[in-house]
Amino acid sequence: MSTPLSIAFIGTGVMGRSMAGHLQRAGHPLHIYNRTKGKAQPLLDQGATWHNSAGDAAVAADVVITIVGYPSDVEKTYLAPDGVIARAKPGTILIDMTTSSPALARRVAEAAAKRGLSALDAPVSGGDIGAKEARLVIMVGGDEAAFAKAKPIFELMGKNIQRLGAAGSGQHCKMANQVAVAVGMLAWIEALTYAKKAGLDPAAVLASISGGAAGSWSMINLGPRVLAGNYAPGFYVKHFLKDMKIALDGAAEMKLELPGLTCAKKLYDLVAAKGWEDSGTQVLYRLYNEPK
Repeated sequence: MSTPLSIAFIGTGVMGRSMAGHLQRAGHPLHIYNRTKGKAQPLLDQGATWHNSAGDAAVAADVVITIVGYPSDVEKTYLAPDGVIARAKPGTILIDMTTSSPALARRVAEAAAKRGLSALDAPVSGGDIGAKEARLVIMVGGDEAAFAKAKPIFELMGKNIQRLGAAGSGQHCKMANQVAVAVGMLAWIEALTYAKKAGLDPAAVLASISGGAAGSWSMINLGPRVLAGNYAPGFYVKHFLKDMKIALDGAAEMKLELPGLTCAKKLYDLVAAKGWEDSGTQVLYRLYNEPK
């Protein structure tokens, strides 16, 4: 490894904790902030340094990485008067790996540049499994030189790493990804529901169709979970709903109709109305298969 970099990692939830762990094991000193300190405890036990705010963590860093919940969290983390941009030293690379708004990513990049900082928007796909196995897809927008400097860091967390263009491009790519995921979730969940209703063994059907043209990452990884009644979050419904709203808002701005995504959003709204927002996205299967 080249010279270790001091990394501030903000957000140690389902995915962030694993991602930060890969950086730590590679020898990079970690400075941690998370709203719930307990979720960062495994990293702290391995030698990471705790800070009481994102801004405090940024002061000590060569690179700041964030993966938080919502665009409002991103805005507060970066643009608050005592936030990351106000506190980070010139030359620091800022990497937001939250799925957020392309317009907000551009605002963050512009504010960062005014203080001599470089900002990349780098949302990820792959869920908890991809995070644990360091096999995330990482979609990056921002300055090409900053991307080149950050790429060795990205390579510790993911395998498919692409720079798509200027600031906001990574978020636009992630929205395209979420459109495909949302519509694809409907496809395999409806397929397994059909199979069950037809009197077939859904597990046998899953084994049959997942290796053919119908197969997908989502079907292969989440299908067995739903058949086991496991709705634990690899990716929260509440965050998926946030992503779909961002994508639909962006589509409306572009005067683009996305009927498949619109349908998926309506169904996940029903999931949320059941009180299942903190479940994994595969809980949609439960909606289809509840007794009528």
